[in-house]
Amino acid sequence: MSTSPEPRVDLCWEERAGVTVARLIYRERRLNLVGTPGLAALETAFDELSARSDLRVVVLSGGGDRAFVGGADIGEMATLDRASARRFITRLHGICERIRNLAVPVVARIEGYCLGAGLELAACCDLRLAASGARFGMPEVRVGIPSVIEAALLPRLIGLGRAQDLVLTGRMVDAEEARRIGLVDGVAESVAALDALVDQRVDELAAGGPRALADQKELMRRWQELPLSAAIEAGIDAFERSWETTEPTERMQAFLARKR
Repeated sequence: MSTSPEPRVDLCWEERAGVTVARLIYRERRLNLVGTPGLAALETAFDELSARSDLRVVVLSGGGDRAFVGGADIGEMATLDRASARRFITRLHGICERIRNLAVPVVARIEGYCLGAGLELAACCDLRLAASGARFGMPEVRVGIPSVIEAALLPRLIGLGRAQDLVLTGRMVDAEEARRIGLVDGVAESVAALDALVDQRVDELAAGGPRALADQKELMRRWQELPLSAAIEAGIDAFERSWETTEPTERMQAFLARKR
């Protein structure tokens, strides 16, 4: 009897104008669903990414054109009990944390379905770019569970009312509505246009100072959690720390030289 291929992650490395970019492609035969084997593959991939000191940008996508990530594997979740359910969702949260804690920007390239766990993974990315045929939703209530873990990012991302609409109804929205409510940052009409848009954003991100980008991403995480006054103080501290390296001086001097 034949067995289904295990989920896998392809890590493709490229150099763009001397900058290292990683393309992480999650592949699973059924809409790129995430179960325990997929979680293990993603953990290994993000641990490898976090160990690369030369990395500047990551592009996260699903294999094929049917889905970015179509959600968690309901076939596996239907077999869980209380203890194993907690282990499963905690492990999925760990993948989300790896994306948010990665020192470099992560761009989600989204084709097809981006549902449940897939939308949570996308919400953890720093930028989300979608094909016009993409579909987004949080359908968990329709299979008897609440939307949890990084679904908590949605009110901060799109506002409380819109987040309530998605998680309480379980309905799907198309790419244009996702763009309108702020769930995605750009929509492309074709796959070629999506790839061009992703490449454009990668080049724009790679143009920033490596230390500045890492500090900015860390500040964005803290801004989601801190009161306004504390968030401002964190920014002042980060601004001061910038001068621990020569990056600000060198880049400002290069800017002034170009102006002259």
